[in-house]
Amino acid sequence: MTTFTALFDACVLYPAPLRDFLLHLSCTGLFRARWTEEIHVEWTRNLLANRTDLRPEQLQRTRDLMNKAVPDCLVTGHMRLVESLSLPDPDDRHVLAAAICGHAEVIVTFNEKDFPAKVLEEFGVETQHPDEFISHLITLDWSMVCRALKNQRASLKNPPRTADELLDTLEQQGLPLSVSQLRPLAELI
Repeated sequence: MTTFTALFDACVLYPAPLRDFLLHLSCTGLFRARWTEEIHVEWTRNLLANRTDLRPEQLQRTRDLMNKAVPDCLVTGHMRLVESLSLPDPDDRHVLAAAICGHAEVIVTFNEKDFPAKVLEEFGVETQHPDEFISHLITLDWSMVCRALKNQRASLKNPPRTADELLDTLEQQGLPLSVSQLRPLAELI
């Protein structure tokens, strides 16, 4: 049973290991994951700018697979709200608009400073760093989080990863708290 809705900002979808972990977590039923086509455009544009070895078709395939894997993930109709919102960076207004239209309680982002709590509370939304978000999920149901991570590890073929190697990667992705909670459970991953 889905208990709350989380909107993923582009910055948490940019790095592949974190994106994959969040997607595997999205399939647990612990929460409802949402994003928009605009968020897809932002993370793929930035990734293509920094990784010349990737082609747009590859990332389009990733986007299509993400949308297929997570039912009802795409928020629509949010762009009509953008002009009425005020944030320090006007380019982030589409994210808040998507959170509002997508009935998200939380925006998962590395850029919490770009979404002042005073502005978000008016809409019943808060931000969480992905480490905090995942840590809360571990507290909510550690076994489901371990299962999601085990599924992610099983999907890694080139090269395969041990549980410790995957946890090391996620720690490098900015998840030290979550990894510290998961390391004692490595045999379940």
